[in-house]
Amino acid sequence: MGRSLPRSRPADQQADPAAILRFLDAVDDHPAIEMHSLMVVRHGHVVAEGWWAPYTAERPHLLYSISKSFTSTAAAFAQAEGLLELDDTVVSHFGEFAADITDPRSRSVKIRHIAAMASGHSRDTLIEALERDPAEPVRGFLLIPPDHEPGTVFAYNQPCTYTLASIIQRHAGMSLTQYLRPRLLDPLGIGPVGWHSWPPGRELGFTGLHARTEDVAKLGQLYLQRGRWDGVQLIPERWVDEATSAQIGNPGQPDPDWRQGYGFHFWMARHGYRGDGVFGQFCVILPEQDTVIVTTACTREMQAVLDAMWTHLLPGLGMATPADGSAQHQLSARLAGLELPACAAAPAPADWGPWASERFTVVPGAAASPLLASVGVAPGAHGAQISLAEPANSVTFPLGAGAWATSAPADGQGEAIPIAASGGWLDDRTLRAEIIFLETPHRMDITCSLPGRTAEAVWRHPPIGGSSLRDLHCPP
Repeated sequence: MGRSLPRSRPADQQADPAAILRFLDAVDDHPAIEMHSLMVVRHGHVVAEGWWAPYTAERPHLLYSISKSFTSTAAAFAQAEGLLELDDTVVSHFGEFAADITDPRSRSVKIRHIAAMASGHSRDTLIEALERDPAEPVRGFLLIPPDHEPGTVFAYNQPCTYTLASIIQRHAGMSLTQYLRPRLLDPLGIGPVGWHSWPPGRELGFTGLHARTEDVAKLGQLYLQRGRWDGVQLIPERWVDEATSAQIGNPGQPDPDWRQGYGFHFWMARHGYRGDGVFGQFCVILPEQDTVIVTTACTREMQAVLDAMWTHLLPGLGMATPADGSAQHQLSARLAGLELPACAAAPAPADWGPWASERFTVVPGAAASPLLASVGVAPGAHGAQISLAEPANSVTFPLGAGAWATSAPADGQGEAIPIAASGGWLDDRTLRAEIIFLETPHRMDITCSLPGRTAEAVWRHPPIGGSSLRDLHCPP
C-alpha cells in the first residue's frame, strides 16, 4: 500500500529538463490555464513532479472523466471473471425492467457500445435519463430510443459509463472502489481514494473519483506496460489493445485531439492516447516514448495544454545528447517553487463592528453558486475567518492575508472539507476572499460589500454535477 514509483533525474531517462521547463513556461504564461499538478514518468521513473501550492502531492483531486478510465479497467476485470461479455446486450443485465424496453435499437445496445460511447444516441442523454426515471437512471437511459444503430456513431454520453459501472457493481455485489481495491488499487500501491455515489450506494463511474496525481500516473503506467505490474498480468493484453485503439470514429469534434477516435473510455490523440477529465485533468500515455504525463488543473483551454505538451515537452523525450546541468538545476528549483498567487489585501478592517455584526446575503448571478445563501465575517485567533452557509449546511475557516491559509474544517454534517483561502480588505467597504476547495479543481471568489451587506460568490469555473459543500471534497 502506498508504494511510490521510482524517481530519477530526467537526463538519466533520456528526457530533456529544458523541454519540461519550456512546457511549464507555456502553461504558466497562458492566461486561461491554472495548473495544479504535473507528473512526467519516463521508462517507469518519475522524472518531473510538481504541485502548484496550495495543492500538494498527498491530497486527492477530483478527476472528473478520468474516472471513466478507472471504470474501463474495472470492466476489464469483470470480463476476465465472467461477470460480463462485450457482446452482451445491456438489457440482458437488467431483467427486472426488460419488458419496459421496447425500442429495437435500445434492446440491441451492447456493452461494447456503451464502453465506446457508441450507443447510437446523438447527444448526451443524462438529463433525459434522470427525467424518465430518477430512481433508476439505467432504465431511464434505455427508455430513450437511439437516433442511429448502436455502434455506428459517437456521442459523449454519460449514461453509457454509468450503465457500465452499474452492471459491474450489480454483479460484483459491491462498489467500484471495493471491487478495484484488491484487483487494481492494492497491487499498484494506491492508497485511499473516494468516489461519489448516486443513487446512494452506486458509484457514478463516469465522474466523481478523487485520487492523487501519482495514482493516476500508476494507472497510465499499467496501460503503458500492457496490463502488467511487478511481473503480474493484472488485466488482459487484449483488453488493453481494444480499450486503447479507436472503436468508433469521432471526426465531428471541434478540437484536433478530440477527433482521433475513441476506445473503451480512452481518447485517441495525435500522440498516444489518454484518459481526460474536464478542466484539464489528463493522463496522457505515449507508447512510442515510453512516457506517461499526468496533469491536474482548472482550465477550459484543454487543447492548449495538449498543444503545449506536443510543442515543448514531447520533443525532449528521447534526447540523444547529455542535458545541460544548469537546466536540471533550474527545473528542480522551478518545480519546488510552483505556487498559485494569493490575494493581496489588508488583513483586517479599520473597524470590525459593521463587518461582524450580521451576515452578508449572497446575491444571485449568472456565475454565482446557486446554493450559497450567506457569508459571515469575523475576527479569528490568527486573523479573519469566513463562514459559508447553505440552507442545510455551513463551514467556517481562516482567511490568509497575502498567503493561503490551509485548513480542513468540518461542515454541518461533520465531514472535513479541505480549503485554502486568501484575501482581506480592498478598502473600508469591500472584503475580497478567494477560496480553493483543495480536493477539487474549483475556486470561488467572494466579495462582501458595505453598507448593503451583500455578497457576490462567483465560481472561476462552476463545478459540474453539484456545487453544494458536500460535493466539494473527497467522499469519506
